[in-house]
Amino acid sequence: MRNSPRDKQRTPWARRGLATAAGLALTASLTVAATSASAAERVDNPYEGADVYVNPIWSANAAAEPGGDAISDQPTGVWLDQISAIEGNDSPTTGSMGLREHLDEAVVQAAGEPLVFQVVIYNLPGRDCAALASNGELGPDEIDRYKEEYIDPIAEILADPAYADLRIVTTVEIDSLPNLVTNVSPRETATPECDEMLANGNYVEGVGYALAQLGAIDNVYNYVDAGHHGWIGWEDNFSASAALFYEAANTAGATPDDVHGFIANTANYSALVEDNFSIDQTVAGTPVRQSQWVDWNQFTDELSYAQALREELVSQGFASDIGMLIDTSRNGWGGPDRPTGPGPETSVDAYVDGGRYDRRIQSGNWCNQSGAGLGERPQASPEPGIDAYVWMKPPGESDGSSELIPNPEGKGFDRMCDPTYEGNPRNGNNMSGALADAPISGHWFSAQFQELLDNAYPPLD
Repeated sequence: MRNSPRDKQRTPWARRGLATAAGLALTASLTVAATSASAAERVDNPYEGADVYVNPIWSANAAAEPGGDAISDQPTGVWLDQISAIEGNDSPTTGSMGLREHLDEAVVQAAGEPLVFQVVIYNLPGRDCAALASNGELGPDEIDRYKEEYIDPIAEILADPAYADLRIVTTVEIDSLPNLVTNVSPRETATPECDEMLANGNYVEGVGYALAQLGAIDNVYNYVDAGHHGWIGWEDNFSASAALFYEAANTAGATPDDVHGFIANTANYSALVEDNFSIDQTVAGTPVRQSQWVDWNQFTDELSYAQALREELVSQGFASDIGMLIDTSRNGWGGPDRPTGPGPETSVDAYVDGGRYDRRIQSGNWCNQSGAGLGERPQASPEPGIDAYVWMKPPGESDGSSELIPNPEGKGFDRMCDPTYEGNPRNGNNMSGALADAPISGHWFSAQFQELLDNAYPPLD
């Protein structure tokens, strides 16, 4: 089985060259015509033995940056964050390529061999109820529009026999279901918007509908967003979130069989592994869990969280062979300030703060974090239970604007993206740690991209 507890060989993806612009249209038409009308055999881990799609628009943006050609051949997710993105809306970062154009290009890149195409489903009604920077175009009650104008057209395109030989991996609705656990009344971290989405049920309904429609397609592999350890890792969040995921997987026609796995740390910064301290240590008479950084969390990093959450999800009723993805696009935390060992043992806080790789001010900080670096390169089966490390968030695309920027995309201004903001209960009333001069979410942020290159870990060759 895909996730039996055994050691797995790390498999980096060797990249094929992108098709040239001159030959793209002709090659695409010939290759699409030759594609089998029946789906390729379903596999336990779609990333095993396959290349992964390189978005040519992101690749060009990366290659245009100084030093960017070192990573411009890496695979990233294609984000469908508006209805218009399905057909192509000529945005600054996604260009005019719609879903079909990306899939046609994926067929070209596949050249008859197995290839994974990663697409992010991200347009729920009342989207991101706890974060204004990524609010979406649909109002809280527009569940019918979500189904009919967003999910149904996507499902129709993905089901086209021309794409049946691709392994299509969907990341289903990031930053949604966990909000219904952590950011609702009577918690101090509650927002009115999240209370509304809990009451109307449209997050659960929307996720269930997406799972049912997309899961009905033989070559689609659904991975549901599962937050990250700095959000869901506490006891009162952990099991409750897994139970809510199971509820969504049994809603609107979905069944747990429509869920191939879950993805942790999507578009976030939590360190993959913290080597210099562990959750069961005691330093200067105080448990590491009681340190200000860990703050009673059960986990110190994303790998331990993802593996434990997988076990919890199975105990809640999901299949025993579900797999996990971890987004490592911005959690490397390398560069000259990366600790080489633990801090001094004078106090638990000195020990943890001196040794932690994750240099955010607080683990709840999420917007354009200063000092972040590229993490582990995308690779299949890196650890037991983990289907792949992925770059689902394209490095260099902003999390949100550092000041109010009017825009036609429905993107709001969130003070968590303002470097002068002093915080709120959701980040322990700490400074935001965000970079200055950021554009609206999803737009290219050159200064951030350069930091990610400089602070990459493992370092770039």
